Amino acid sequence: MKTFGFAGWSGSGKTTLIEKLIPMFVKRGLRVSLIKHAHHSFDVDHPGKDSYRHRHAGATEVLVTSSRRWVLMHELGGGEEPPFEEQIRHFSPCDLVIVEGFKYAPIPKLEVWRSVTGEPMLHPNDPHIVAVASDQKVETRVPLLDLNAHEAIAAFILGHLKLA
Repeated sequence: MKTFGFAGWSGSGKTTLIEKLIPMFVKRGLRVSLIKHAHHSFDVDHPGKDSYRHRHAGATEVLVTSSRRWVLMHELGGGEEPPFEEQIRHFSPCDLVIVEGFKYAPIPKLEVWRSVTGEPMLHPNDPHIVAVASDQKVETRVPLLDLNAHEAIAAFILGHLKLA
């Protein structure tokens, strides 16, 4: 299982880029999974649903399953968020795990950068950033990729991970 991350500030285009790349990887026969870190409270469940009611009644884990998908919800109950390395162990075997939002995880990453965010680039301070994707010319110590050249970005990632 190979792991590759996407780092960048909010509004830089990470999610949009990943959404374009996943079908390219799948078309090449790769089994792809994704882990996304949220910086705030989120819920995949809805008030009134049985699973929501069971979680709020105190169940630590609720597994909802159907003929099309399953999801496991785990309540931390005030405990610390598990580290990245522990979270990734929950995945079934696959060829590629795409990581969005674990900005400081020690994995190879593509920085997605746009000046419109008003934030500085991450790559000068993160040795795990192997390339930068941007919509403009910027000075980098790593390869610079055109943010809109999705095929070239996919090829770079696959080559870097030796999945090509």
